[in-house]
Amino acid sequence: MFGLFKKPSKAKTAAVDLYETVVTQARKPAFYLDLGVPDTPDGRYDMIMVHAFLVMHRLKRDHDEATETTQALFDLMFEDMDKNLREMGAGDIGVSHRIKDMAKAFYGRIAVYENGLNEAPGSLEAAIERNVFRKSESVDGQIKAMADYMRRQVAVLGGQITAHLLSGQIEFEDPISVRPVDGSNLEARH
Repeated sequence: MFGLFKKPSKAKTAAVDLYETVVTQARKPAFYLDLGVPDTPDGRYDMIMVHAFLVMHRLKRDHDEATETTQALFDLMFEDMDKNLREMGAGDIGVSHRIKDMAKAFYGRIAVYENGLNEAPGSLEAAIERNVFRKSESVDGQIKAMADYMRRQVAVLGGQITAHLLSGQIEFEDPISVRPVDGSNLEARH
């Protein structure tokens, strides 16, 4: 009972700030208007997953210092997903199964995005196409622009000070700067 009055750990406080920044970045209109991410619950989920991956990828570099913050971010993210599903009217049994599926999907995304950043050219693009654009047709240049955005964020986040990250301070670059080159003449790919 006395645990109710306990002050949250630094890691949990930082995770709240990191997650708020992840969600804010994932909601930027440029992802949906310029990069063609479907503006659907699945598309918004995928953008949160992309940005959570980017943060966790950066924190992994400081594994010993960042383990607690990384776990707190993961836990908070799925608590929020649980809450949102319940608010949308999903039943208790359905929510727990969907959250397990979402967590499994996130682990899968972590693996393919990590591999995509470290493997042959085109592998990150293939992972983005399979995940972010899985239920929609992408337009020429959008998948590459999203991959370019992710690669740039890895560099941007890599330059940020660990102590700032562990206190919940993180800055993403604006996605508008990776608009597809052929933006005015977009034709659907088949």
